[in-house]
Amino acid sequence: MDRHAHWQSVYETKRETEVSWFQAQPAVSLKLILASGLDASARIIDVGGGASRLVDRLLDLGYAHITVLDVAEAALAKARARLGPRADQVEWVAADVTRWAASRPFDLWHDRAVFHFLTEAPDRHAYLAAMASGVRSGGQAIIGTFALDGPEKCSGLPVRRYDANGLVAELAPHFRLIETLTEDHHTPGGKVQKFQFCRLARV
Repeated sequence: MDRHAHWQSVYETKRETEVSWFQAQPAVSLKLILASGLDASARIIDVGGGASRLVDRLLDLGYAHITVLDVAEAALAKARARLGPRADQVEWVAADVTRWAASRPFDLWHDRAVFHFLTEAPDRHAYLAAMASGVRSGGQAIIGTFALDGPEKCSGLPVRRYDANGLVAELAPHFRLIETLTEDHHTPGGKVQKFQFCRLARV
């Protein structure tokens, strides 16, 4: 499956509010980011951020060093257009995270709903390598995936579902668990998707 072609097509053919993962207010992500205790000078990356409104909220809170990475240029273009002049305060990276490496490590790595699309072990290993090198020692990571009772597919693609133990097992030994949260995400179409979030520390 060509990840770039798939997600580029999604964002070229659907409005931001039509996709199932749309959130007007990314409450759980914000709660976990604030719980990290990092100040406004922290370097934060939102992996698979696409057109997510998390970047808007982080700018509202005064975070000064934000990077948004997504495989689809069309997704990033939507976010940049929405932000207007504020988009210049953000670093935008169009890349497949499994084929990318950070130029220098971040204080916080955030991923809501990218990792669960990596159904093949080599892709998960490549992701973990990028994540391990992309988070400084003592830094933190927030990963959100479909829970064990969440959907088996999203955007027509299969996913791997996780509980906290399963997710931590995938990310060990580079990361240790700090806390977990679950979320009932209500899609624009009125369905409920069960999510598992973990906040972790870089060992």
